[in-house]
Amino acid sequence: MSSNSFLYRQTPNLITMARIALVPVVLWLIVSQWESFWGRVAALVLLVLAASTDGIDGALARKRDLVSNLGKLLDPIADKALLSGSLIALSAIGVIEWWITIAILVRELGITLYRLVIAKKQVLAASGGGKFKTVLQIIAISLAIAPFEFLGDWYTLFVQAVLWFTVAVTWYTGIRYLIPSK
Repeated sequence: MSSNSFLYRQTPNLITMARIALVPVVLWLIVSQWESFWGRVAALVLLVLAASTDGIDGALARKRDLVSNLGKLLDPIADKALLSGSLIALSAIGVIEWWITIAILVRELGITLYRLVIAKKQVLAASGGGKFKTVLQIIAISLAIAPFEFLGDWYTLFVQAVLWFTVAVTWYTGIRYLIPSK
């Protein structure tokens, strides 16, 4: 097998692994560079870049018929690490209230455990609502990181409203997983 063939087949997994590798960099930038305008811009850019690769690796794997068990395992780990880690870092430095982070993490952990419990009977695919929830979480975290406080109090209120809406959608979509559709 040539190295080109190997790289071709592993491209989706390599993209996912790159997303995982960006997680500690994003978290370090949030925690250690918060007071730096450019540090926050770098954290924001890398967060958005990492989050955007989520759709790319999956689409590539499906298009090239390269879906793998490794990819199925790593992809949700990458997503949870990026989003959960960012929420925890932002709460640790006092940017996002802990109740918001805890509410989101409890739902994420609960649905992940529920999926594992029922996995032998049924594979629970991500719903459209679940995908919307993930995009909304990325937007909310990005708004919280963005160094736009200079815009005034309205920006802070806007970010808070987006975070509250994100919590509501996160829980709504979690409950929808638990209620069987008819």
